[in-house]
Amino acid sequence: MAEIQLPKRSLGKSGMDITVVGIGSWAMGGGGWAFSWGPQDDRASEYAIRHALDAGINWIDTAAVYGLGHSEEVVGRTVRAIPEPDRPYIFTKCGLNWNSSNRMLPPLRDLRPERIREECDNSLRRLGVERIDLYQFHWPDETGTPVEDSWEVMVELIEQGKVRAGGVSNFDVGLLERCEAIHHVDSLQPPFSLIERSVGGSQIPWCRDHSTGVICYSPMQSGLLTDSFSRQRVAAMAEDDWRRRDRNFTEPGLSANLALRDALVPLARKHETTVAAIAIAWVLAWPGVTGAIVGARSPEQVDGWLPGGTVTLDIEDLDAIGEAITRTGAGRGPLSPERK
Repeated sequence: MAEIQLPKRSLGKSGMDITVVGIGSWAMGGGGWAFSWGPQDDRASEYAIRHALDAGINWIDTAAVYGLGHSEEVVGRTVRAIPEPDRPYIFTKCGLNWNSSNRMLPPLRDLRPERIREECDNSLRRLGVERIDLYQFHWPDETGTPVEDSWEVMVELIEQGKVRAGGVSNFDVGLLERCEAIHHVDSLQPPFSLIERSVGGSQIPWCRDHSTGVICYSPMQSGLLTDSFSRQRVAAMAEDDWRRRDRNFTEPGLSANLALRDALVPLARKHETTVAAIAIAWVLAWPGVTGAIVGARSPEQVDGWLPGGTVTLDIEDLDAIGEAITRTGAGRGPLSPERK
């Protein structure tokens, strides 16, 4: 695919202008861990990343826990093969402490200061970079560590030059405010889609009012909101694919979600694009949203959702989507963006 002119938006006050879609590398971690998407060929992952960058995307989102370090290694190897001036921004995350002797155990949400420092150094090594463009806490801590102690370490890493900008993922407004009182939160990474809409009425408005960037994950609800998804796809998933256990991929949620996906088909035809692109365009229509993280395991998957960065939904489109959400009963949260 030839490079298209993807719009860019400022990531809060970070000084980085990012394309409205970025490539996510969760599935690139491969199989054999608690939240895997099943086996994945590293060469296919590398091709997908290069294809996305060639098409104009300028950032990659990864995390230490994806494949228990493997995704960062794949991203680092791919990016190091690109001439330095052409390299994308690399965003990664910390705070999930896994058990190497039992890869299928869910990782501990661990934001102890010593753990954050250790994880940062390990990510720098796996990625092969001197500075992480955006470093994010993956989930709120469950070890009893006050978030203030954790966020002070993020400030320290920024001052040391190991991190350019600091952000959080899956934080509520209360935690955001506690961090903001110490040092500006450059970005929030929340789940946000036509199905998981809760943050549209809380965290996203907070971020807009505080000049904090928002990069949303799972805008296609992990594949549900794509043209080809079906019940048969669920049945064919690898045994270690986390989606087999997720409420959105099991009944009664699955039927409602597929009905919502079907309701997007006429809009996709109207805009001469894919259902996936419509789902992404809806996320990007919300004031305060900077960009959407979209996963891919092949160049073909990139081509399916990339137009979402250029589709503009009008009021009629947004109303039609809101009516479809109400009719199908899919998901939870506000039905449509605020209108000014």
